[in-house]
Formats: sequence, C-alpha cells, structure tokens
Amino acid sequence: MKTLVLVFHPDLAASRLNRRWAEEISKQETVTVRRMYEIYPNEQIDVAAEQALLEQHDRIVLQFPFYWYSTPPLLKKWQDAVLTHGWAHGSTGNKLHGKELMLAISVGAPGEAYTPEGAFGYTLDELLKPLQATSNLIGTRFLAPYAVYGASRIAEERIQETAVAYVARVLNSELSLNHAAGEVR
Repeated sequence: MKTLVLVFHPDLAASRLNRRWAEEISKQETVTVRRMYEIYPNEQIDVAAEQALLEQHDRIVLQFPFYWYSTPPLLKKWQDAVLTHGWAHGSTGNKLHGKELMLAISVGAPGEAYTPEGAFGYTLDELLKPLQATSNLIGTRFLAPYAVYGASRIAEERIQETAVAYVARVLNSELSLNHAAGEVR
C-alpha cells in the first residue's frame, strides 16, 4: 500500500511532536511525506501536482496540529484548491474513490477537555465531522483518526512513544473505519 502523508504544520521546525512524527514516517519505504508549508510558503498550490500525487497513493494521511477546533489555514486552502468538482466530487469526480483518508492530529489541550463535560464541551470526533463529511463527499474511506492530546506539555520520551505508535498506525493495513479516534492521552 502506497501512503501519502501531507504535513500541514505552519512551523514544523519549532514543533517537537509533528516534526518527530514527520521524521519517523519519512523513514518508511512505502510512504511519501510532504511538508506542505515548506513546499508552499506563499500558499500558491500546484493543483495538478497535488492531484497527481493523490492519484498515485492508496492511503492519504493529513497530519496537522488542531487549531481553533479546526485545521491550519493551508490545509483548508489545499482542500479548496485540490479537491475540485469534476475531479474529487460531482458526477464525474471519482479520482479518490476507494482510497483511504486518515487524520493524524496533535492536540494542545489534555483529552479531558474534549468531552461533553470538559472545557470545550465537545469530543474531538464531533469537531472532526466536517473532515469526515469531506471524506464522504470525495469517496474516500474515512479511517479512525490518530490523535495525541496534551501536545503543548508532552514529555520528550512520550514524543518518541507517540511517533512509534503513529508509524505503526499509518502502516496498519487493517484500520477500522468511521470509529472514534485512536487517541493517545
């Protein structure tokens, strides 16, 4: 299975967790890793190149820090530019049908904040519904996300543990579909 990992972190060099994940997953032979803010510092997305890469891979992983209960701005811009009508959706938009889509998310707050009783009042799965709906629209199989909470205060040894778990999760050919996030607390 060929896997494409698109890393959407605005300052990957300063990130301990997302940077380590990207480093570890880059070592895998069947994985293509793209650091999107480095590739598109001016946010001028090469739509044809991105679409070609998506077509060449079986599993697509969107890796990003959770920002304001959503994605970083370049990921949203990438979605708007790349996942076009007639290519990714619509009556003739079937280029991604049958591929798998997985989210890999670093969350700054602790897991207990993402409960109905917690500080934010919603679970991470509830807040990710727009991305799941996008997956449905473009015909991909939405895999249970991989999320690590408490990223803003995570210990160095836990970073390595999560990186190993992340690689294992991305490479797992038997991931479940449409279920609660595979969360590491």
